[in-house]
Amino acid sequence: MQLFSKLKIRDLVLKNRVFVSPMCQYSSMDGLATNWHLVHLGARAIGGAGLVMSEAAAVSPEGRITANDLGIWNEVQALSLKPVTQFISEQGSIPAIQLAHAGRKACSKVPWQQSKNANEDWQVIGPSSIAFSTDYPTPKEMTDLDVQKVINDFARATELSLLAGFKVVEIHMAHGYLMHEFLSPLSNKRTDQYGGTLENRMRFPLQVARAVRSAWPVEWPVFVRISATDWTQGGWDLEQSIKFAAELRSLGIDLIDCSSGGNVPHAEIPIGPGYQVQFASEIKKRVGILTGAVGLITEASQAQKILDQDEADAIFLGRESLRDPNWPLRAASALGQPLCWPEQYERAKQ
Repeated sequence: MQLFSKLKIRDLVLKNRVFVSPMCQYSSMDGLATNWHLVHLGARAIGGAGLVMSEAAAVSPEGRITANDLGIWNEVQALSLKPVTQFISEQGSIPAIQLAHAGRKACSKVPWQQSKNANEDWQVIGPSSIAFSTDYPTPKEMTDLDVQKVINDFARATELSLLAGFKVVEIHMAHGYLMHEFLSPLSNKRTDQYGGTLENRMRFPLQVARAVRSAWPVEWPVFVRISATDWTQGGWDLEQSIKFAAELRSLGIDLIDCSSGGNVPHAEIPIGPGYQVQFASEIKKRVGILTGAVGLITEASQAQKILDQDEADAIFLGRESLRDPNWPLRAASALGQPLCWPEQYERAKQ
């Protein structure tokens, strides 16, 4: 049963292939982790996941989606995460962090709030001065100095992630955030070295990937989450994703976390069980890199089949993990596989 087999990536050994996806909690002040993060992420480690990834952590204040985002641009923030990473590790899971910059989708309101404080506004940046939608601010087109600052911010955030106790970093290049905005011709209308051709549109994201990989210990993995398609004519698509993944592999990226969409507001997405698995499968087969499958994977048998058919190397659970922190324990039971329960919970095993 591959779902509960070990996975070795570089020198890191994960106890199983059930990974908790990064899911924004919008529960930070000044970018600091709180008791919410300890309990939320800790519960999923108790539940048996092989890897538990924190929500997107902004690499700079202006890179936040909302003012309540987790941050990793200073040492105080990094140290606030140490109890979280320590607890995850104590449960036998691997603590991971997603590093992010929201680009033109920054400075948004918290989803469940009806309004935001005007004093929390900041300058939004992007590859071009094109707003995501009428509900979003128009970004300032980034200069070469802005580009270099973001590269430096990602490198610094990587170093701080090590201080915080993480063992895996993932670069967020999906869902219409800054790196994805540069990749897609729908959001990138530049005419300089960062726009136009595929090579140019990939240039900045690859520079970020190179900086993160260089700043991270060679014995530990770096993942990249991509949106494999914009689901929109003339946008980013699977063929471009395959070429991009090949470039990432050459830089030493270890796994592509295959999601989709998020860069245009009215994309027609054929959502259904496992609808994104095809992207993980194609990238794995054609690039020869580890991939993670994500998207409406809810049943143990479904997850196991994806791995049995060699369509991916790991299963990322998002909303299903929110619904059931103990999904790995339940899945192991359903598949008849041994999985150690916490001693404190043994009485509930039968």
